[in-house]
Amino acid sequence: MQPLQYPEVQAKAAGATLERVLIIDDDVELCDLICEFLKDEGFQTECVHDPEKGLARLAETEYSIVILDVMLPKLNGFEALRRLRASGNHVPVMLLTARGEEVDRIVGLEIGADDYLPKPFNTRELTARIRAILRRTAQVQPVSPNAAVKVGDVELNPSNRVAKRGNKPLDLTSVEFDMLRELMRNAGQVVSRDHLSQAVLGRPFSPFDRSIDMHISKLRKKLGELDGDDFIRTVRNAGYLFPVNEAETPQ
Repeated sequence: MQPLQYPEVQAKAAGATLERVLIIDDDVELCDLICEFLKDEGFQTECVHDPEKGLARLAETEYSIVILDVMLPKLNGFEALRRLRASGNHVPVMLLTARGEEVDRIVGLEIGADDYLPKPFNTRELTARIRAILRRTAQVQPVSPNAAVKVGDVELNPSNRVAKRGNKPLDLTSVEFDMLRELMRNAGQVVSRDHLSQAVLGRPFSPFDRSIDMHISKLRKKLGELDGDDFIRTVRNAGYLFPVNEAETPQ
């Protein structure tokens, strides 16, 4: 039976640039199997069996997505992910683990994972989830500090400090503009109050400081609703999330 032909496979045949996938897993046999399967699906893959080496590769090479095992020697996947995010690298990350406890899944998502897949898993499901993440993150276009960003019908241009939803300009304060910029650059991911406080207000977040919540509330009113809900979502005990609709076609 002939394999299904996906756009990535057709792109491979045409010589187009492939999505680069880095797999960090100490299970050599499983790692090799995933690499070979994803190659057949049209991805460019690389396997690393040591988490420290994996972080080093991420510091010097750009990847489309990282598949990261949680149960790694010396440095577990959670700590590796924390270090990656602390370095300012927002490459999409999917966690793999032999443990299926809900608390592990929640911890992984809260510290910056984009998805979570317990072992054993179906390789077709792995591929489908990778493609879903890539579709979602492709809608966000943060390239440089002054690069324009568009997510859905919201546009933001840092160079002239103009923000719009649809064709309607948004009358934002300087703080609201910078807060929207941080949320849009990390669209689809939870942004912590601490990050917003440091990036926008220039100070560490204090549990007794309601400034972030106040600015978010005002920003929500100016953005309006999305599908009958607040445009900016609150993620309890984690922060805020600027949603991305996977059904939308990337601009």
